[in-house]
Amino acid sequence: MRKTQAKKLPLAPDARFHDTLVTRFVNNLMWKGKKNTAYNIFYQAVDRVSKQTGEDGYEIWKKALNNVAPGVEVRSRRIGGATFQIPAEVRADRRISLSMKWLIRYSRDRNGKSMAEKLAGEILAASKGEGAAYKKKEDTHRMAEANKAFAHFRI
Repeated sequence: MRKTQAKKLPLAPDARFHDTLVTRFVNNLMWKGKKNTAYNIFYQAVDRVSKQTGEDGYEIWKKALNNVAPGVEVRSRRIGGATFQIPAEVRADRRISLSMKWLIRYSRDRNGKSMAEKLAGEILAASKGEGAAYKKKEDTHRMAEANKAFAHFRI
């Protein structure tokens, strides 16, 4: 939009944890409008995590999200015919969004029978500071560190 920024629609909290963050995660997880299936997958994954660790699965999921959330990223900027990768801090809203998308994307790539099983595995790995989603965050930070010399081109 050219003039005003689009309004954010308020999200309804989920039924089990009464958290809008869960709803946001499920909306990212959902395929073909099947929200109920996405909720079932998420709840099964959280239950599986709590069964494996003996701790609260919901808290472990939140810890995993925080571990995967990037602090800085690189943005492309064209200056004088050359494209530079310029490191920039990530907005709070985008941080959460990226961490959710990475968790879901890399859990889909994992080995396992059901999506709930894959998601549970990725949540456990991310909460320990391991796994593909956590590696993606580390790579993003490494890329920003490598391009620190171009920080003066910041937008």
